[in-house]
Amino acid sequence: MGKCIKYFLTKLSFSILLVTIVYAAPETSESVEQETAPAPEVTPESENEETADSREIKNTDSEIAIENAIESPEPTNNPDTEKILEDAIETKIEAQEEAVKSQNTIDQLTDETRDMVLDYRNAIRKTDSLSAYNQQLAKLVKQQKISLSSIQRQLENAEETQRSIVPFINKMITTLEKFVRLDLPFLLEERRQRISTLKQIVNLPDITLPDKYRRVMEAYQIEIEYGRTIEAYNDTIQVDNNEYTVEILRIGRLLMTFQTSDGELSGIWNKHSKAWRKLPSEYNRSINQGLLIAKKQAPPELIKLPVTAVGK
Repeated sequence: MGKCIKYFLTKLSFSILLVTIVYAAPETSESVEQETAPAPEVTPESENEETADSREIKNTDSEIAIENAIESPEPTNNPDTEKILEDAIETKIEAQEEAVKSQNTIDQLTDETRDMVLDYRNAIRKTDSLSAYNQQLAKLVKQQKISLSSIQRQLENAEETQRSIVPFINKMITTLEKFVRLDLPFLLEERRQRISTLKQIVNLPDITLPDKYRRVMEAYQIEIEYGRTIEAYNDTIQVDNNEYTVEILRIGRLLMTFQTSDGELSGIWNKHSKAWRKLPSEYNRSINQGLLIAKKQAPPELIKLPVTAVGK
């Protein structure tokens, strides 16, 4: 660094020397001319112009001197010149550092601005999304208020409904019991036990009213299914005061027939006399085939069975 400074100072001294020599001759000739020529009229405007021109000449001379000092390879030991050059270099370095700081500040502000723009756009998108969501929630709240009003009306009528539903359930059980008694006599024990259970449930305080109603409806549903199915099961019956263990064939609620295990005796339930009566042997094969179909041991087919007409 010291060598470079000495080199610059040498060039500066040499340049100053050259400038002095170059400007010496014109000044001499000008001085002679000034002696012979009349003195010009001095005005404030001319004085200002001369002062400005002299300042421009000095600045130009100093710039040329600095450039020549930089270009001149001759060394110099002038301390003033060295100090001026050091100050100029420090000023230039400081200016560059300030420029770097300013550029860093600009870059930082640019990044912050970009981030703020992105945040603003995200906030707008979220605002639009929340606005649409709030509109949907408003519709749901409105619908829920309508439903709440309906539920409140139902609760107001719940006590009255409860008072009327209990007698209705008891009436349903009584009707079902009467229906089983008048129906074909199949699975009597099972059906009577179901009705007895319903009567007990109605009087239990720990079972809710909806559960009681559900159990009654299940019993009705089972009875409805009996009318759409065929069934074969073993039972003991009396025919002409004689007891037989037979297989009973039930076809919906249309008819009930029986057949002994040896297949020699067959009969049918008489709805009017409420008793079993024997059938001719010609029905033995058809009843046997019907039993196989009910037990899913044979494919469905047409069979010949006696059907009692209504009212006879």
